Amino acid sequence: VATRLEQKISQISGVGEVSLSGGNKKAYRVRVNIPKMTAYGLDMDTLRTTIGNVNVNTPTGSFNGEFQSKTINFQGQISSIKQLLDQVVGWSSTSKGPIRIRDIATVSEGPEDTELAGWSDADPAIILNIRRQPSANILSTVNAIKSRLSQLQADLPAGVKIKVLTDRTTTIQASVSDVEFELLLSLVLVVGVIFVFLHDPFATLIPALSVPLSIVGTLAVMHFEGFSLDNLSLMSLTIATGFVVDDAIVMIENIARYIEKGDDRYKAAVDGAGEIGFTIISLTVSLIAVLIPLLFMSDVIGRLFYEFSVTLAVTIVISAVVSLTLVPMLCARLLKDHDHAKSKPRWAAATDRLIARVIDAYDRGLARVLRHQTLTMICFAMTLIVTAGLVIIIPKGLFPEQDTGVLQGISVMDASISFDEMKALQKRLGDVLLRDADVASLSSYIGVDGDNTTLNRGRFQINLKSHDKRTLTAAQIGRRLQQEALQVPGTQLYVQPVQDLTLDTTVSATRYQFLIEDSSAERLETWVPRLVKELQKSTALSEVTSDLQAQALATDVTLDRSTGARFSITPQTVDNLLYDSFGQRQISTIYTQSNQYRVILEALPQFQRRPESLDQLYMAGSATTGSSTSGPTRQPTSGLVPLSAVAKITPAKASMLITHVGQFPAATISFNVASGHALGEAVSAIEQARKKLSLPATMQTSFQGTAQVFESSMSSEVWLILAALAAIYIVLGVLYESFVHPLTILSTLPSAAVGALLMLWMTGAGLDIMGIIGIVLLIGIVKKNAIMMIDFALEAERVEGMSSEASIVQAAKLRFRPILMTTLAAMLGAVPLAIGSGVGSELRRPLGYAIVGGLMVSQLLTLFTTPVIYLKMEQLRLYVTAWRNRRHGGVSAPAGE
Repeated sequence: VATRLEQKISQISGVGEVSLSGGNKKAYRVRVNIPKMTAYGLDMDTLRTTIGNVNVNTPTGSFNGEFQSKTINFQGQISSIKQLLDQVVGWSSTSKGPIRIRDIATVSEGPEDTELAGWSDADPAIILNIRRQPSANILSTVNAIKSRLSQLQADLPAGVKIKVLTDRTTTIQASVSDVEFELLLSLVLVVGVIFVFLHDPFATLIPALSVPLSIVGTLAVMHFEGFSLDNLSLMSLTIATGFVVDDAIVMIENIARYIEKGDDRYKAAVDGAGEIGFTIISLTVSLIAVLIPLLFMSDVIGRLFYEFSVTLAVTIVISAVVSLTLVPMLCARLLKDHDHAKSKPRWAAATDRLIARVIDAYDRGLARVLRHQTLTMICFAMTLIVTAGLVIIIPKGLFPEQDTGVLQGISVMDASISFDEMKALQKRLGDVLLRDADVASLSSYIGVDGDNTTLNRGRFQINLKSHDKRTLTAAQIGRRLQQEALQVPGTQLYVQPVQDLTLDTTVSATRYQFLIEDSSAERLETWVPRLVKELQKSTALSEVTSDLQAQALATDVTLDRSTGARFSITPQTVDNLLYDSFGQRQISTIYTQSNQYRVILEALPQFQRRPESLDQLYMAGSATTGSSTSGPTRQPTSGLVPLSAVAKITPAKASMLITHVGQFPAATISFNVASGHALGEAVSAIEQARKKLSLPATMQTSFQGTAQVFESSMSSEVWLILAALAAIYIVLGVLYESFVHPLTILSTLPSAAVGALLMLWMTGAGLDIMGIIGIVLLIGIVKKNAIMMIDFALEAERVEGMSSEASIVQAAKLRFRPILMTTLAAMLGAVPLAIGSGVGSELRRPLGYAIVGGLMVSQLLTLFTTPVIYLKMEQLRLYVTAWRNRRHGGVSAPAGE
């Protein structure tokens, strides 16, 4: 496998690393019969040295003459097992004949490490783990590997079969296909909204064209930037579908309004575009301002969502350019002049009557609201209070848990378990898991290899049946498998779903980690079990465990240095003897044209089972017989020295693993979040337990991986939203040359936040990074309604000399239809994300929930609160202006300043 598969697969374009689990490369294993070797008067040190001396492959130099040079070649390599068995290691004192390796040991081909095992379902297997290069296209790489499998199979022995155990690209392809469908559905819904309002196929076609044009332009920028078309970038394109038509809708609706008033289509296009152009620029610039904090986030979340933000920003900019240039031109060419005599289709007339009734109801409702402005402001204040309350009570997390159809499991057995028993229990666990109705296949391995650091732990990768063939989520199935694993006594199984987005740097039994460091390993052994016991009482946590394992059985070998010195036996001598006998020591390497094979030295398996075998070990020694000016003189003894004569052998216990972080001993507590709870509650529970136990001051604690990023992101998320608000305020202040009316626009945000948080809370999604991104995007969407109102109101005040109340009422009526259209377009653009049920949809749903919920509530509230707050801000502006004039003299400022 290592020669024919690992090397050839690693040469395929895009492959970055190929590692083996459950087995390793071929080696030559020299297994020594200890009693026979001792009977011949030989020891392990002599055998190890001899094998190293008879198998050499080093440069030997060259001859350099006056005109020619010749390389000196010496064939010191062993090329076969027979040649190794025939090597002489000593001479018999009785027969005077040679003692060969075959007389005291066996030599056979085998793995470099015999304490490794792997399975594919129930069959023994060697597992190849293939990872792509960072810049490689994963789909192309996997397809290239699959296309070579039949060729690679032909090079293998008949009994060896190649099978794909886990292919993560199947879920990637399914997830991308789902997002592509959601993108198409968003486009259909958005175009449908436009057609319902405008009734004209050409009028619908114009804004509909802005979507593919904007997306194609964005794809071109993504290509030049080296971005990939993945879940996040496709998600941003889906959301952008509702954004990009906003500008086009506002433009074409305004032009259509002029046509309905009797203007010809060319004049309507010129006048309508001129009137609404500044509004579109304001909408675009303020929306880009929302994304600025996302673009410049420096932490891991920022890097993760950089492509998302850039993709969305580019799409918005391109859509604005299309709306300001292409849309007016197409309106002048394609729209029809208004014909009052021509009757509309019945459905169009019915739609118009419905919209007219809605506008009339809004007109009456707005009049009532303006008569009760104080009550409206109280409702606005209540919105702020409810928002703050929801922020406090809503469960908080980092990422939604995805159902990718793959589970990873870690099995834990007794610390002193033998390899043979571990192998049997792992096999039984695999058989139990395979009997589960929702498990399609699995692979597993045991042994100290890669991330698996101790012999008493094994790994599982469990592939579930497709989503349409099961009713439970991966997490629910994982919990059931943990219960089924209890059928195998002496085992503990931890299972967690594999995630597409993960920030963990280590593999642990459960999803989240809490690290404890101390200068004293003894203190860790005392306090970590106490903390684990305390955490297991918390209802917010589940599967709490630690990597600080119970001490395993051990045998202590203690050299009597004084006695050893009499025979010139040093600690190094004893260490070599033990390593040669029981450590699978690599003592030499045999090189071939295509590969290299290590020579492994060890005692025969029957001598590696019990500590009593130590009594059969002997070492060569020499006695000190005198001294000279240069030190003690040594002469060979007549026999070997038994290990038991110079060392004390006692049973003991020892730690299997001591983890160090920053040169200090450390232990990691792993945990999962209990069902019905959020990561924020789990983090709080751990902090409370830590304070309750009053851990020693020498202990340093910190969260790791996902939990660490969550803890640090809690503060950064607040700053992210504040930065977005500040960016919008500055941009709007510059655009309107006013300090007060940017506040009017920002006043629309609490209602959006209430809707988003309420929807996230009701659906059980909680507030995580995806929800936060949704709220940030809401800031950009919702303020569009206020911008369209305030632009028209300020223009009416400045140009037509209307009063503040009359101007805002007229603006609210005129802008009601485009506000309704753009809000519905943005909301329906997010609906496919909110209702998605395909692979990886768990990651996208909170984003859709936040946008849909926020727009539903804000649409109902801001249409009434914005005019009232506009009037209050105008009163504040006039008061400040009057106060300034009284103090410094001067004339009153125009509206908006």
